[in-house]
Amino acid sequence: MNRIAAFVLAGGSGFATDAAVLLLLTAGIGLNPFVARLFSFAAAVCVTWAINRRLTFGPSGRSLAREGARYTAVAVAVGLFNYAAYAGLLLAFPALWPVAALAIASGAAMVLSFLGYSRLVFGR
Repeated sequence: MNRIAAFVLAGGSGFATDAAVLLLLTAGIGLNPFVARLFSFAAAVCVTWAINRRLTFGPSGRSLAREGARYTAVAVAVGLFNYAAYAGLLLAFPALWPVAALAIASGAAMVLSFLGYSRLVFGR
């Protein structure tokens, strides 16, 4: 599979996980969308790491713990950007559906994610 296509598949799966958990926590149990996003993001990082490791980049050659720590560090850095965009959109447009804000923010963060993962986590 082409690396970009695999990355888009991983990102799409991560987005679906993020959106599903976000919906469950906000619409399902009424959790604040800012707090709910922290949990949905963590779930998405786990899903994307597994897919990116298997399909997009392959194992890095580092120990699983070291690779996971690097992946998490990049995910958190990009996630801060993603969360800032998400929160900014919700604050600027209070009627905006949280999943729509998530989609916009995630699209903006996709390029940063690819660069970080390909160079800092899975780069040889």
